[in-house]
Amino acid sequence: QEQLVESGGGLVQAGGSLRLSCAASGTIFGINWMSWYRQAPGKQRELVATIYTSDGSTTYADSVKGRFTISRDNTQNTVDLQMSGLKPEDTAVYYCNAYMKSHTHQWHEYWGQGTQVTVSS
Repeated sequence: QEQLVESGGGLVQAGGSLRLSCAASGTIFGINWMSWYRQAPGKQRELVATIYTSDGSTTYADSVKGRFTISRDNTQNTVDLQMSGLKPEDTAVYYCNAYMKSHTHQWHEYWGQGTQVTVSS
């Protein structure tokens, strides 16, 4: 069974840094993209960053540009999110997301269970 597992969340002071990691496991025949989303209390889930397998291109939400960096290890099927210059408004549950070709040879969107990031002022 394919799944995504995140790690690396925690509590950090404003201005600090955290690195989130996500590992895809199971029988995976391909990954189109891997992304990070976040959801703050009372708010909708929002896309933070995406990295595409085909060319390694990346996209970022305006709110994190210049502070967050998404990267992948294609050989390990992992994606990281390096977060710097953290602000209290970055506090949220962060979710890993990927579009993967599973053991059934079907493409599906997968979600991790989420990891809490809390930034104190």
